[in-house]
Amino acid sequence: MNSPGTSPDSHHPVLTKVAWRLMPTIILCYLFAYFDRINISFAKFQLQEALTLSDTAYGLGASLFVIGYVIFEVPSNLLLYRFGARRWLARIIISWGLATAAMMFVQNTWQFYTLRFLIGAMEAGFAPGVLYYLTLWFPSSHRGRITALLFLAPALSGLIGSPLAGLILQSADGFMGLSGWHWLFLSGGLPCVPLGWLVLRVLKDSIEDATWLDPEEKRWLAQNIRQQQQPGTQDKSLLDAIKTPGFLTLALIYFLVQVGSYGLNFWAPHLIRTAGILNATVMGLLVAVPYICGAIAMVLTGRWADVSGRRHQLLAALLAIAAIGFTACGLFDHHIGILVGALAVTGLGMVAAIPAFWALPPKLATGIGAAGGIALINTLGQLGGVVSPFMVGRIRDVTGSTTPALYVIAGILLLGAGTVLFGLPPGLRAKEGSP
Repeated sequence: MNSPGTSPDSHHPVLTKVAWRLMPTIILCYLFAYFDRINISFAKFQLQEALTLSDTAYGLGASLFVIGYVIFEVPSNLLLYRFGARRWLARIIISWGLATAAMMFVQNTWQFYTLRFLIGAMEAGFAPGVLYYLTLWFPSSHRGRITALLFLAPALSGLIGSPLAGLILQSADGFMGLSGWHWLFLSGGLPCVPLGWLVLRVLKDSIEDATWLDPEEKRWLAQNIRQQQQPGTQDKSLLDAIKTPGFLTLALIYFLVQVGSYGLNFWAPHLIRTAGILNATVMGLLVAVPYICGAIAMVLTGRWADVSGRRHQLLAALLAIAAIGFTACGLFDHHIGILVGALAVTGLGMVAAIPAFWALPPKLATGIGAAGGIALINTLGQLGGVVSPFMVGRIRDVTGSTTPALYVIAGILLLGAGTVLFGLPPGLRAKEGSP
C-alpha cells in the first residue's frame, strides 16, 4: 500500500470497500425515512375525506412532523455522539417505523396532529446523525460524491415510492376492510423494525471497530481524514461551533432550501391531480419524474463538485434552477405536459441542492461540535418544513389556487441563491483545495 500522504483517489479500493460496506444499509434507512414524507402527500386526498381536513389543517399536520423533529433534533444528535451512531440510529429507525405504522389507527384530526408530531420526534437526529457519521469514514475530497450517493435515497423514494404509493392507494383500498391510506402507512412503517436490527449488525462506531479493514487500511483512512480537514477546523463545543463565522448563515440557507424541498414533496401530487390526472397509479408515475431528474443531477453534480471544488457556486445554480421550475409550475399548472416538464426542472434543482448544501457544514467543525452543529443547522433549516406546507395550504384556502404560493417559493429560492453567493464567509466561498 502506498504512503499515507497520497491522495485518496489513488487508494480508491479502500474507499470503495468502505462505501460498499456502509452505504447500502444507510441508503435503505434513508429510503424509508423519505417514504413517509411521500406517503403523507399521497394519502392527502383520502385523509382529507376521512377526517374532513381542510388544506390548512392538512398543512398544519404536515408541519407538526417538522416541529417534533426540530424540538428533539439537537438533543438526539448529542446523544448519538455519546452512545454511538450504531445503537442510536437503530433506536431512531425502529421508533419512527412503529409511529408511522400507528398512523393507520388515526380516526380524527387531533390524533392525526399528535401522531405526525410523534413521528417527527422519533425521527429527530437521523439525517444529521448520518451526515456526521459519514465524516468519520470519508475524507473531504470524497464527501461530495458520497453525500450525493446518500441523497439518492430521497430521489429513489420518489422514484420507487411514488408509483408504489399510487398502486397501494388504488389496489389495496377496501382490502380487509381498510382504506388504501391505512395500508400505505403500515407498509412504510413496519419494515423499519428489521431495518433497525440490520443497522446494529452492519454499522460500526469507528474505523478502529471495523474488523473488515486490515490495520494498514485503517491507518491510511484515519490519516487521510485528518489531513484533509479544513485549516482551522478542529474539535469544538457546540457553542464554539455556533460562533464560527458562517454557521448561522448556513442555517438560514438551509431554511430557504427546505421551504422549496417541502413544497415539492408535499404538493407535487396535488399539482398533478388538479391538472386533471385522477388515476392514482398514473399520478404516482408522473410524480416520480422530478425525482428521476434529481437523482441524475445529484450524481453528476456530486462528482463535479469534488473535482472542481466550487461547491457554493453549484448550490447557488441549483437553487436558481429550482426557482425557474417552481415559476413554470405556477404558469402552466393546468397544462399537464408542460407541468410535468416544469416539475422535472424543479426536481433537478431541488433534489440535487440538498447534498450540494451538506458538503459545506463539515468544513466548520469536527467532533461534538460537528455532531451538534450539523444537527442545529438541520434543526433551524427544518423550520422551513414548518413554514412551507402551512403557507401553501393557507394561500390555497384563501385564494383558491396554489399558483401564488409557487411564486413565493421561487422567490425564496432566489434569495437563497443570492445568500450563498454573497453572504457566506470567504472560507466557505473559496474553491476547495485552494489556499
